Amino acid sequence: MPQSQTQQQQQQAIIPTPPQVITTKDCLYLKDQLSWELIAMKKCRHFANECSDPEIKQAIDQAGQMHERHYQLLLKHLQNNNTAEMQKMHQMQQ
Repeated sequence: MPQSQTQQQQQQAIIPTPPQVITTKDCLYLKDQLSWELIAMKKCRHFANECSDPEIKQAIDQAGQMHERHYQLLLKHLQNNNTAEMQKMHQMQQ
């Protein structure tokens, strides 16, 4: 990766709270991310149950719990009335 791209990525600010309005593109990205987190969580649960070594089982379990927390956090951020927020944005623009 060229150095200018790396510097640009490092300079981008982190958004502390999610936006009030979710675009179609955002929604598709979040849907994919939710699917990935759910799959990872299920795989961890499956492989932890298959594992006989207690230390490895615990590590896999912890990874599964992390994916579950990420999944729940994404759901929490999505629990707003996007339609109402979109209408507010259109009213403000007019």
